[in-house]
Amino acid sequence: MTVPGAYRVEPEPLHDRRGHFFESVRASALLAGAGWEFTVRQVNYSVSRRGTLRGIHGTKVPPGQAKFVTCVRGAALDIAVDLRVGSPTFGHYDVTHQSPETGTAVYLPDGVGHAFLALTDDTCMSYLCSQEYEPGTMIDVDALDPALALPWDLTEPPIRSDKDAAAPTLAEAAAAGLLPTWEQCPPRPLGAVRAGAGAGAGR
Repeated sequence: MTVPGAYRVEPEPLHDRRGHFFESVRASALLAGAGWEFTVRQVNYSVSRRGTLRGIHGTKVPPGQAKFVTCVRGAALDIAVDLRVGSPTFGHYDVTHQSPETGTAVYLPDGVGHAFLALTDDTCMSYLCSQEYEPGTMIDVDALDPALALPWDLTEPPIRSDKDAAAPTLAEAAAAGLLPTWEQCPPRPLGAVRAGAGAGAGR
């Protein structure tokens, strides 16, 4: 991925007559790749109708909140956006197509915002979070910011929450001091992250 510290995780499934099995995330592999210890302190799920656009969402630093996001039902167009003021890739983004069939996930460190478009009805997204939710710490940026020009390829107006629809542009959020800085949350890239079949593959 082009956003430093963000990773796309592609599992290696094992297939047999029952179906398939794959390991989604292993802490040691994520630590080796991202350079951060990832401890899960909260697990969230969202269920969305087709055409629902959620985000761009992030968390103030501190406390920060790294996320490991996977589509467990349906399909989603997932976009990670660098919100770190001073980052060499500030405002850059990475696109990932997610579905249960591929098991592809994204790891988003502090300072990287997240948004997705539900491509089917009943799309369910799973979020493993490194910190518990703290009211008043959320960052919202307009996912339809013309300056970002995220490739949603919309054919009709998306379904959005009032909060998301009223979110500031990236420039407005930066000018208001709402965004974290590169110094507050630099990446520690040590290598690639790839999930494997894992020791539980015989299950």
